[in-house]
Amino acid sequence: MQSPKEIRLAIRNGAHNTNTSGLAGGFVQANLAILPADWAAEFLLFCQLNPKPCPLVGVAANPGDIAIEGLAAGMDIRTDVPKYRIFEQGQLVNEVEDIRDYWRDDLVTFALGCSFSFEEALLADGLEIRNVTEGVNVPMFRTNLACKPAGRFSGNMVVSMRPMKPADAIRAIQICSRFPSVHGAPVHFGDPAAIGIDDIHTPDFGDAVSIREGEVPVFWACGVTPQVVLEQARPPFCITHSPGHMLVTDLPNSKLSVF
Repeated sequence: MQSPKEIRLAIRNGAHNTNTSGLAGGFVQANLAILPADWAAEFLLFCQLNPKPCPLVGVAANPGDIAIEGLAAGMDIRTDVPKYRIFEQGQLVNEVEDIRDYWRDDLVTFALGCSFSFEEALLADGLEIRNVTEGVNVPMFRTNLACKPAGRFSGNMVVSMRPMKPADAIRAIQICSRFPSVHGAPVHFGDPAAIGIDDIHTPDFGDAVSIREGEVPVFWACGVTPQVVLEQARPPFCITHSPGHMLVTDLPNSKLSVF
């Protein structure tokens, strides 16, 4: 198995440009939000007020820094993610594999915990993860669950969904409660309409998965939430990862377990 650093180098060199699910077992993968410095303090506060959808695992020490100390050796945030999204005034304007042409000295990078970490813990306990079984990106949905506002940032939570038998859903809650830094326990299971989802078979992001008889959909807070919030806040410029295309870090998942 490739090490996290080897995976980042493969991404940097163009040898890997697809989603990172299943890569670097045992290590944290991170969602990204990259913002101008004059928006960064408000976004930091938003993350602190909404730790389930926006669990911070690292922030660049200074505007313009291309690495986050202690997160990934030799990291270059401009090249080490398979795919990025470029936003202007809250509108998606491009999707690219390298952001060196977009980089600015006033940009601040935020790394946020990712569901791939708790998926690994669920798999280790013998629970099936349908998107892993079917080899697709996890389905993600916009909801009516409001985040706590901070300055110019507000909006509703995005959730990821994994179908499970009810007993497995309860076990998943127990396991994921150990990982508050990577979204923690589910925020809902059962009726999708109760959180504003009209069609469970048509995700807003990612791919649909099969839901079998006797299973219930289980919903976790999702790191795509910042993208939706950024769309609403409409900063003049920002960069995120493309859903499912994460920064592979050197931080072991075990470091994020609270017990």
